Amino acid sequence: MIREQSVPDCPLPVLHRRFTEEHEYRASAGASYSLLPLRFIHLDADRYLVTNLVGEHVVTDRSSLDSFIRKKLRMHSPLYSELKSKHFLWDADSAVALDLLATKYRTKQAPLSQFTSLHMFVTTLRCDHTCPYCQVSRQTEDAHAYDMTTEIADRAVDFMFMSPSPLLKVEFQGGESLLNFGIVRYIVERVEVCNKDERRDIEFVIATNLAPLTDSMLDFCLDHNVLISTSLDGPEALHNANRPRPGRNSYLLAVDGIKRVREKLGPHRIAALMTTTRASLSQPRAIIDEYIQQGFRSIFLRMISPYGFATRTGMSGDYTADEWLDFYYQALDYILELNYGGLAFVEEYAAIILRKILTPYGTGFVDLRSPAGIGIAGIIYNYDGGVYASDESRMLAEMGDDTFRMGDLLADTYSEIMLSPALVEPLGGSIAECVPYCSDCGLLPYCGSDPCRHHRTHGDFVGFKPTSAFCIKNMGVIKHLIRLLEDDKDASRVLKSWGQPATC
Repeated sequence: MIREQSVPDCPLPVLHRRFTEEHEYRASAGASYSLLPLRFIHLDADRYLVTNLVGEHVVTDRSSLDSFIRKKLRMHSPLYSELKSKHFLWDADSAVALDLLATKYRTKQAPLSQFTSLHMFVTTLRCDHTCPYCQVSRQTEDAHAYDMTTEIADRAVDFMFMSPSPLLKVEFQGGESLLNFGIVRYIVERVEVCNKDERRDIEFVIATNLAPLTDSMLDFCLDHNVLISTSLDGPEALHNANRPRPGRNSYLLAVDGIKRVREKLGPHRIAALMTTTRASLSQPRAIIDEYIQQGFRSIFLRMISPYGFATRTGMSGDYTADEWLDFYYQALDYILELNYGGLAFVEEYAAIILRKILTPYGTGFVDLRSPAGIGIAGIIYNYDGGVYASDESRMLAEMGDDTFRMGDLLADTYSEIMLSPALVEPLGGSIAECVPYCSDCGLLPYCGSDPCRHHRTHGDFVGFKPTSAFCIKNMGVIKHLIRLLEDDKDASRVLKSWGQPATC
C-alpha cells in the first residue's frame, strides 16, 4: 500500500482501510518502471522512511519521494539504483526482482511454519517476594494448592510434543518456580524420556529470583543442561525497593545466586531481565553499571506491564510511554559510549529490532510478529491445567478475565485448544497488515502486535494506536535506531554488529 502513515501525536487522521488497486503499481504510459508494494512515514522534520514488504528501507526527502511515487525519478540517479536494488521498483532490466522479493518474504515469515516452540509451565503461584509491580497474582509460600501436579505436568508435556516445531523451549515460570522444584525435576526428566522417540532440539530454562536456589538444584541444572533466567533491576537500593522480600535481602540473594550459577554452570548460562519503575527512570547509567559489575554483557530494558499487582498498586500507570522513551534513549546513548570505549555491551530489545531491519530473517519474539506470537509462537500451561495464549494472558486470567483462556489440559484435545476462539479471534486482530494505522505504517515490517495488552488497556484486540503505549514505544525506539543507523557512523557500526544473524 502506498500512503503515508499518520503518527500518534497527529490530530485524528483519516483512516484508509482499502487495498491500493493493482493498476496503481503498473507502469503508466511513458513510465520506465513500476512500483512494488511500499509504505512510508516521517522520520523527522525533513526526511521520510520508505519500507517494503520485507523490511528493506530507504531514507529520502519529500521531493525525491514524490518523484519516485509519480514515476518521474531519473533512471540513472543514485536513488533509483538504491530503490531498484532493494526491491521498491522493477523495470525492463529487473524482472528477477519479483522472485527475489518473494524469496525474502518467505524467509521473513518462516517462523510461522515452525509453529509453537516456546512452552511455559507455571510450576506454582507461590512466591517469597512481594514485588509491587508483579504481573502475577502471587500466593504466599505455604499455599500449596497453587502448585502444579504431576497429572497436569504429564498432560502439558504430551500437549507440547504435539507441536510440529523442531525446537521446543521449556520454560518454568511462577510465582517462584523453584518453590515447587519437585515438579521442575519431574517435567525435565519426563521430557527427556519422551524425546528419545521425538528427537526434537530441547532447551530448558528456569525463571527464578534465585532466593530458594540450593546446591542440589544447581547440580540438577548442570546434569540436565538447564539455563537460568533471573531478575536484576539495578543497584542494591533500587532492586530491593522494586523487589522486596522478608529480610530485605533480595539484592544480596540475587547477586549471590548469579555468582553461584556462573561458578557451577558456566559464565553464559544465566541471563537477567529488568523492569523499569518510576524510581528507575532517573538511573539508567547506574542500572547498566550494575549489570556490568555483575558480569552481564547485555540488558533488556522493558516497561511495566498492566497486569496483576502492577495494576492493583498503580505502578503500571506510574509513567508514560514517552517518559520511558526518554529513559531508553539515555540508556542507549550510555551503552553506545561503552561500546565506543571497547566494552561490548548489547541492549537486547534494540538487537531484536535491528535483526528485523538489517537481515532477511524474522523473529521468535512474541510481541514483534504479525500475526502476534500468542499461541503460535509461545503458549503457557497454568498450574491448574488452564492453557493460555501467552504469559500475559494467564496474568489477565488471575485478574478475573478469561478472554485468552484457550482450554483445559484435563478436558480438551489439542485441536480444540489450538482452534479455540480465544486464540483464533485475537490472532485475526493482530495481523498488522489488516488493521487501521498499522496497515499503512512505514514501520510495519519492524513492529508487531500485542492483542492482550490492547484488550486490557483499550477494550479490543487492535487498540487505538495514537494512544497505545505499545505503539508509541515501538515507534519511538524504531525511529531512533533508524536515525542512528543513518546519521551516526560510530553508532551505526555498533548497532550493525548487534543485528548480525549469528547472534539470534
